[in-house]
This record gives sequence, C-alpha cells and structure tokens, in this order.
Amino acid sequence: MFKARTALVALAAVALTLTTLGSAQAQGPGGEKDREAGVSAPRNAGPAPDGTAPQTLAAPGAPGALETIQSRIAAYVEGHGTDYGFASYVDGTTGKLVLQTDAPDALVAELTDLSGASAAENAAADAIELRRSAPVDTFDRRDDSPPFYGGGGLRSGNSLCSSGYAVTNSAGTRFMVTAGHCYANGAAVTTESGANAYGTVSNRRLPTVTNEPVDMELIGGQSYAPRVFTGGVTSNTSIPIVSAGGAVVGYDDYCHSGRTTGENCGHTATSIDGQVCTQTGCKSPVIVYNGGTISQGGDSGGTFYAKNSSGAWVRGHVIAGGGGNGYVQPWTVVSSTLGVNIVTG
Repeated sequence: MFKARTALVALAAVALTLTTLGSAQAQGPGGEKDREAGVSAPRNAGPAPDGTAPQTLAAPGAPGALETIQSRIAAYVEGHGTDYGFASYVDGTTGKLVLQTDAPDALVAELTDLSGASAAENAAADAIELRRSAPVDTFDRRDDSPPFYGGGGLRSGNSLCSSGYAVTNSAGTRFMVTAGHCYANGAAVTTESGANAYGTVSNRRLPTVTNEPVDMELIGGQSYAPRVFTGGVTSNTSIPIVSAGGAVVGYDDYCHSGRTTGENCGHTATSIDGQVCTQTGCKSPVIVYNGGTISQGGDSGGTFYAKNSSGAWVRGHVIAGGGGNGYVQPWTVVSSTLGVNIVTG
C-alpha cells in the first residue's frame, strides 16, 4: 500500500509540474513527440475484468473468530519459532473459516478454542475447515531467496551460471563460490529470475585473467547458507553441507547440483590430477568424472559432492564438461588459493 501511494503522489507531482511549466516549456528536443509522452488522463476502459466477481461470503462470527485465531498464531510463532506452518482465512466462496497447518492436534485445539467468545464466533471456530499440510515459502533453485544455497541459478547480464558453496575468509566474512569464467570482478549478480540481488564478484582467478591454472571466484555482500539444492531444476529441497575435502578416485556416487540439470548423482571420479583446457585457458589439477547425467552449460560453478544421511561432503565445483566427462575445480585448490574455509551447518 505504501508503494502504491508513493507512486500516485509521484505521478501527481509530475502532472502538476507539466501543467505549471506550460506547453512551450514542456516541449523538448523531440517537439510534439516529447509532449505526447507526458502524463495524460486515464482512458475510460470500463470496469475492470474482475469487477463483476460475486460478493464474498462470511459466516456469522467468522471474521471475529479469524482475528482472534490469527493473533494467537502470531504470538505462538513469535514465542516458539517456525517449526510449524500456518495459513488462516475466511473462504469468501463458502463463508467458512479455514486453517492450514501441520501443527499437532493439541496445539490446534488450543489455538482455536473460542469457548469464551461470542456464540457466533464460537460456532465459526467449531466449524473450522482444517487442512493438514504446511504452507512453505515459494522459492526454488532458479528463484532463490536469502540466505542463498549452492546449486542455484545465477545471472549477470545474459550469462547464467550456478552457485557452489558458502565459505568464509580469515576475517570471518561469508561468500559464495562459483566458477571464475562466469563473471568479471565487480559484476553485480542476481538470482536467475532477476528477483533478488545475489552479490558482487571479487577474487576472480582464471588463466586468462590472473595467469593461474584455476577457475574460481567469490560472490559477496549478501547472506549465504551452508546448504545445497537437491532434486530437479525447479526444486526447493536441500541438504546441509557437513564437510569439504578431496575426491577419491573410483568412488562411484558423486553428485553435482546446478541450474541446468538439477541434482544428478552416480558419477565416478576417474582422476584427481587431470587437466582441462577451454576457451578460458588450461586448468589443473582438476577432478575428472563420468557416469550418469554430465553437467551442461549453465551448471558451471555448481556444487560437486558426495552425500549421505548427514548431508553433502563438498569436493569442488563444476567448471567444464564434454565427451562424456565432467571436470571439477577441486575444493582443496580453492581453499589454498583463496585462503577460505567451508561453511557447514
């Protein structure tokens, strides 16, 4: 509402300014075309398409009951945290009070007990429609929100890459790692959707930039979490990062997580001292893997890891692929080159 009011005030100010200046002063270098671009009265387009919707319904006592229950829920969440999800409203098509939650029955009964309220409010609460599921934040690996996870989609200009894993430097400042061939130092990065600022690039290391045989950079300035997206390309599931270290040749269930192919496992590490040379130079040593779905364009920077019931064990981040192989910048090289530590959680 505040933004809407601000926009209306701004438009009113523009209209007043143009009127005060007069048509001669309002005319710019473009002459009549400039003047036509000014603020004009809205065209009479008739009623809005949704202006003929039927009148909403509300059972007697339902609005008052809703206000009491919502107040109780807000107080509970403030005091106990967000272990349970809640959504509550009066359904305008049925008139009934609706509560969606995964909270246990005893807590639901406590929050919805209106026996001391008016008869109408008590009746509305007794007739509540209970839906047994938890509402969740709407986000996914291509439209992440802070704190940001590994394996999410990144964008700067027209370039898409993937996030790797959260690290800290010697001062305790937290960053997200991605591939050095993704973005230039100082580039402003957003989530793939462009909805959220992801941070600013620094510490770019690449053969064609710093003459080092590595492919890494940091993104900083926002909040980054020690988690990695799992599942498909629009998944919002994730697992925690529990450790980081070197890969083991012959292990056959490594995973990578990125915006293009999602999470894919069943990779076998065939070498930990390989070399890969691309349009951005030669990098070595790198982890070479095959098997399963190999990483593709846009997966660069995405997390490479082993996982178990505890979470993800980071081994590096994806930097190249082709010919049935994938290539990974090892974590051990990242940590020694940039002087960073993995963030776990």
